[in-house]
Parts: sequence; structure tokens; C-alpha cells
Amino acid sequence: MKAQDINFHLKELPLEGDVRPLLKEIRKDSISQIVLACSSKRILDILRQANQVGLISTYHSYVLTSLDLQTVDLAEFRDSGVNITGYSIIDPTKSEVANAVSDWVFGELRYGRALDLTEKKLTVSAALIYDAVLLFSKALHDLDRSQDISVRPMNCNSPDQTTYGSALVSYMKLMELDGLTGSIKFDGRGYRTQFSLDIIEYSHTEDFKKIGTWTPSYGTNFTRNYQDVYAQIIEGLQNRTFRVTTILTQPYVMLVPDWEALGLEGNDRFEGFAVELIKDISEILKFNYKIHVVEDGNYGSLDANGQWNGMIKELLDQKADVAIGDLSINYDRETAVDFTTPFLNTGISILYKKAQKKPPSLFSFLLPFSVDVWIYMATAYLGVSVLLFILARITPDEWDSPHPCKESDVLENTFNMQNCTWFTIGSLMQQGSDIAPKAVSLRLVAALWWFFTLIMISSYTANLAAFLTVERMDSPIESAEDLAKQTKIKYGCVGSGSTIAFFRDSKIPTYQRMWSFMESARPSVFNKNTPEGIDRVIKSNGGYAFMTESATIEYQTERNCDLVQIGGNLDSKGYGVALPHGSPFTGAFSSAVLQLLESNKILILKTKWWKEKHGGGRCGKKESKSLSSANELGLANVGGVFVVLLLGLIAASIVGLFEFFWKARKLAGDEVESIKAEMFKELKFALSCSGEDTKPVRKRQRIGDSDSNINRNSVNRSAIWKSNGPNSNNNSNS
Repeated sequence: MKAQDINFHLKELPLEGDVRPLLKEIRKDSISQIVLACSSKRILDILRQANQVGLISTYHSYVLTSLDLQTVDLAEFRDSGVNITGYSIIDPTKSEVANAVSDWVFGELRYGRALDLTEKKLTVSAALIYDAVLLFSKALHDLDRSQDISVRPMNCNSPDQTTYGSALVSYMKLMELDGLTGSIKFDGRGYRTQFSLDIIEYSHTEDFKKIGTWTPSYGTNFTRNYQDVYAQIIEGLQNRTFRVTTILTQPYVMLVPDWEALGLEGNDRFEGFAVELIKDISEILKFNYKIHVVEDGNYGSLDANGQWNGMIKELLDQKADVAIGDLSINYDRETAVDFTTPFLNTGISILYKKAQKKPPSLFSFLLPFSVDVWIYMATAYLGVSVLLFILARITPDEWDSPHPCKESDVLENTFNMQNCTWFTIGSLMQQGSDIAPKAVSLRLVAALWWFFTLIMISSYTANLAAFLTVERMDSPIESAEDLAKQTKIKYGCVGSGSTIAFFRDSKIPTYQRMWSFMESARPSVFNKNTPEGIDRVIKSNGGYAFMTESATIEYQTERNCDLVQIGGNLDSKGYGVALPHGSPFTGAFSSAVLQLLESNKILILKTKWWKEKHGGGRCGKKESKSLSSANELGLANVGGVFVVLLLGLIAASIVGLFEFFWKARKLAGDEVESIKAEMFKELKFALSCSGEDTKPVRKRQRIGDSDSNINRNSVNRSAIWKSNGPNSNNNSNS
């Protein structure tokens, strides 16, 4: 953390007497890290008063600036869990300190005086005096060996100065020695350099323990590592009793049914996911705990005056040591308390009553295709039938003798209009027909029509199966955007907590519009707790939607088949275990949660309480979408089939026209007529309104006939064409 990110509150201690009013102000400001600058004689008294106002606990840390801290007996705070850190310039474990103390004690005994002094009771002032005398005597002794020093009496009030004063001071600046306060060395100005301060911490097992050093040159250097700190925290957790605050919410914390009749007390009254979670954490960290329900029934949020309520308030007021349940982690709460690693990930979603099943339609078999597709199919059916009829009359290959075994004067065409429509409908229904085309053009049309019907019938069958097997629902909403666009369906959330804070502080226009609606709705759409909101959804019969965490919605939809989750999560968050700000146990709790996550123990607990206990799994896995995922096929899905059919029909028409032209050309050459006249004659017969399916045989003239026969035959042919035209049934020989 950067220095500019730290807020300092400077408060002046009274010179003496009662300091509890000042300490109460500190507690009111929720200050847990305190630097106490006072003499060692006042330390014990101030700490006792701090204990009286509740400032001595596991969640408070004190840094004492007095260098005589090791001389203060803090045994009465050993079991409080408070962290007390200070500095010491005397290392009581050094042999120089032990020897000096021993000399003092035995020196006093020679004069019959008892001196209550130990290495830990040695004050800094005494040690500094000892080092100063030691330095002066050694300097004087060394200077006396280099030159003759004479001593003469002097009056302190006299302006006279000793001759050797300046030399003695200059020599002392150059000296180096180890004293009771460490290495003694001075700079040119006479300031002490290269000294070090031991950073000491009060331990509940061995009084003060050295955890690092501080020097003017290199600053702070801690000698213990994270493993040592973690081991010390774990040791402090063992056999400690934590006050656990929670809130009654399914399936996290619930009262055991008939717990009073069963005579259950304490923690045995509760069951649920969070209850088993805190039990598993306690077994890992070896601590005890006592569960109680939060007094005001709230999770914890800031009110208009900036004051916290719910479980967060109990942590801040030190009425609880741990808060557990469906308590989501957000920015505001993170600034007030500490959270562990999330043990469950979730997000805000919408709980709504499941839409009623759509009543089956009498013509539901038409649903796989849109209306446009049905119209295009009907048009294609009629178009192909008409084209088959026209091409069959144009192409000569479809005109056959009605009596194949003997020569006939009449040709017959089986592809009349009725047969053409029957052929196409038979292909469309996958039933076939008793007639088959022989001409290339008709076969091409038939093949393309069969391809078209193959794709269309396959698509229809596949989509029809989806429509028949998937339930279709009539749901008025499918997302948060749908809620925001209407006002008929009311929606809300719990009146305090992270969900209402999400909508209140959101910068997204949709959620801002939803917050304005919820805030102005009358009667209020907010609920006191989650069960009340769920009950409101059930009783509203589709008139109310409740927004809460998706994990809670998943639990409810596993048991109440009339409820469903609408859309996905509106945000992403996690549930964590909350501890007071600055708690030394947060890291240990997070490690325990990670251990449970990696061992899949939390997943097992979630499966147990969501899908097995108390009717779980009754409704099976629920989809968030309320409508069927099968959609009707539009023209864009099958448009390519129509394109292929159209191109094929054009190709078939071209082939039919080519056949018509080629046959007309041959007939014109055989009967000595122009191609134009022959084409007109054949086209007139093919497109006649009567639609005759027979016509006379056109016989070729033999080469050996005389001119008279030719002329006679020509006349006879003309007569025959007149008598055997489209409206005549006479069959004369040409």
C-alpha cells in the first residue's frame, strides 16, 4: 500500500487520568490499527482502559514507540489475541547485556543492597548511560596512553576549560565499540550511526519475540517468512471460539424441523450448506464456533446516514467474528470487512412463474413451415404441373400409339392436366404415380421436382418432430430488457443487500430504467427477505418477477416446478466468508476454502443441498429459456431449393422447345412445307383449349411414287388434316 493511500487520525492523549473518552472516539471511527506514543510507565494503564472500551481484541493492532516496551508486563493481555508490536534497542539475549546486569546485581550485593534487575527489565536510559560511561572511560584510557593527562580541580561555574576536552571529544567520534545498545559509532557531527532497532512482537507463548530489524540505512527488514506467520496464526486459531453470525435462507442456513421438540440446542439447531461449510473449515483449522442468527435479519448494506446494518454491522461492532451465508462480495462491503476466497460463484438473475403451456392448435402440423413457405410450395406445385402438361404436348416423345402391337392412325398423350397434377402430388407425398415421363425434358422436370420434394419433406419431417417433442410456452418476458420495456409485470428484489445496490448504482440504461420503476412503484416491490420474494412470485400468478442470486433460483426451480429462471445472469459475483477488517485469520480461512474447493467437497455439498435434500431434483434440470428452441423454417432456410427448381424448370423448357423445333423441322422436310408453317401447325394443336390427348400419325412419303401420286397424296393429306383436326374424331388414310 502506498503512503498516500493511508489515512492518519492524530489524537492527543491526556497527560494523566482517564483516556477512555478518547478511546471511545477511536472505536466509533472503526480504527483498528493504533500507534501509541507514550512513556513505558503509562502503557499498561492505557491498554487496560482500551480493553474496557473494546479496543483489545484479535482485530486490533498496536504499535508502541517506547523503547522500554520489553520491560512492561503484558501477561494479562496474552489470551486477548491483540497484536502488540514495538521496538527495542537492547537485545537481552546478548552476552554483553547478561554480563553487565550480573555485574550490577553483584556489585549492589557487595554493599548490602538488593537490585531487582534482569536482562528484560533493563531500561534504555540505564543502558545508554552505561554505554556512555563505557565509551568515555575507554576514550580517556586510550588517550592517556598516548599522552600524559593531568587532572586538576575545576569549578563548573568557572569559565576555565580543560586542556584535553576537545581532543577527548574528537577521539570519541572516531571510536567504535559494542555496548548494551548495540554498535556505537558517530559521524563527524557527533550523531550516532549504524545502530539498529529490533522489531519485537508480543506472543501469547513467549512474551516478546524478535520479528525483524530496522536500521537508518536500510529501513525495515523482517526476519520471519510467510510460513512462520501462517503457522503462528494457525496456532492462535486452535481451540479458539468464534461467534458466527448468519441469516436464515434456504439452503444455506435453516432451522432443523421440529428442533424444539427434538430438544436441539446451540449449533445443532441449524442445518444447511453454510452450516456444513463452517463445520468443515473448523475441522481444518481446529477452532470452535457458535452460530447465531443476525438480529435485524439483513445481510448488510449502507443506509442513508452511511451506517451499516445486518451481518456487516455485527462484524464492525465486534458482536461477531465470522459472517457466513449467501453473503455476496461487493465493493462497499469489501471496504468495511474482509472476505475470503469466494466459495460459490453466482450472479443476479430473474425468478418468474413458469409460463403456461400453449394450447395445441388444430392445424399444428402446419407450424414447421412459415406461411410464406407454404404459399411458395403451392405455387411451385401448380407451376410444375402446368409446365409438365405444356412440355408433354410439345415434345413428340410423349405421343404414343394407343395400340402398340398394331399400327394406328392416332397418337395418344398420357400427360393430360389431371395426370400432371396427380404425378406432382404423388411425388410430393412420397407415394409415386402410375405414369412416368419418357421425354428428356419431362424427365428433367420430374427429377428436379423429386429433388425439391426430397429436401422439403425431409426439412418438414425434422422440424415437425421438434415441434411435437418440445413444449411451447407463452411467456411474456425472456430477459431483463423485456421487463424494462413493460409496466404490466411488477418486479423487485430484497430491500437491502447487494442486489438492490447493483440496480441503484448501475450505469447501464436498462438497469437504471428498472431501478426508477422499482423505486417509484406503489405498493412497494421490495421484499424483507428472499423467502418473501419467492412467495410473492408464486402467489402473483405471473404478475411479479423477483430478482435474486442465480444460486438461490437454481435451488427453488429444483423443488418448485412452477418457477423458472428468465434469461442469464445480469452480473457476476461470489459468496464469501466475511471477517472483521484487518483480521489476521482471513488468510487461514481462505486457504481452508481453497482446500475444500480443490477436494470437490464444496461441489459435493452443493449437490447434496440443491439436488438431494428437502425435495431436491423433483423438477430436474431447468432451461432458462421458456420458449421452445425449435423455430419455424423461413424462406431464407429453404430458398435455395426454390432456386434450383426454377433453374431446372427453365432448362427443361429449353430442352422441350428444342425437341419441338427439331421434330417440326423433320416433318417440314418430309411433307415439303416450311418450318414456320409446320411449327405453327404443331403449336396450335399443342395449345388448343380442348387439350386432345390423341392426334393422327404423320407418315413419311415413299421416294418411288409418281408425281400424280404425290399430288394426290398432297391433296389427301390436306383433306385428312381438315377432317382429322383437333375437333374431329375421324381417322382417314392419307
